[in-house]
Amino acid sequence: MAGVRFPFLLRLLAPWVTWRYMAKRKVVYLTFDDGPIPESTPWTLDLLEEKGVKATFFCVGDNVRKYPNLYARILKQGHRVGNHSYNHINGWASLTSNYIYNVDKAADLIDSNLFRPPQGLLRLAQAKRLSQRYKLIMWDVLSGDYRVDITPEECLKRVVDYARPGSIIVFHNHVKSESNMRWVLPRAIDILRDRGYDFELCD
Repeated sequence: MAGVRFPFLLRLLAPWVTWRYMAKRKVVYLTFDDGPIPESTPWTLDLLEEKGVKATFFCVGDNVRKYPNLYARILKQGHRVGNHSYNHINGWASLTSNYIYNVDKAADLIDSNLFRPPQGLLRLAQAKRLSQRYKLIMWDVLSGDYRVDITPEECLKRVVDYARPGSIIVFHNHVKSESNMRWVLPRAIDILRDRGYDFELCD
């Protein structure tokens, strides 16, 4: 999904999915998809530690298999993890049985009751089955850090302009997003903090 926010109608049609948390105070939920990878996850963890921010990492199972030390570091630093399938499978292009198998394969490596579908692409039957075992976490604000057609400044504006109390904000730990993410993330944290926001973990 390329948009900043999911359409309101879509959110109404899938009430069992968490798009945004109800919040009575200024708090946002920082999340990272697709890692862990050595190209960007260590830098992300270093920055979060420097800023004193906790985040939720939706991990790809095959990346956890390849980089178990990075996965262990995420947990050691007090962050939360979620299942993001074993190899970033496309739900719309997959049979439900194959999709569930892929998620279960990732669950052998990722101990979490949180799940986020890669690219937000999930069939209704897949969502219903997975919601019996997982809390499905989408997002309210998509940074667009992976897009090559927007500048870092535009990416930052998307995040800080659309964030509101309870927002779930998505960044990415993969090579394609690294340039934008490294420029935007520290600035976004500082701006949101200056506006009175705290950062919490998805639950």
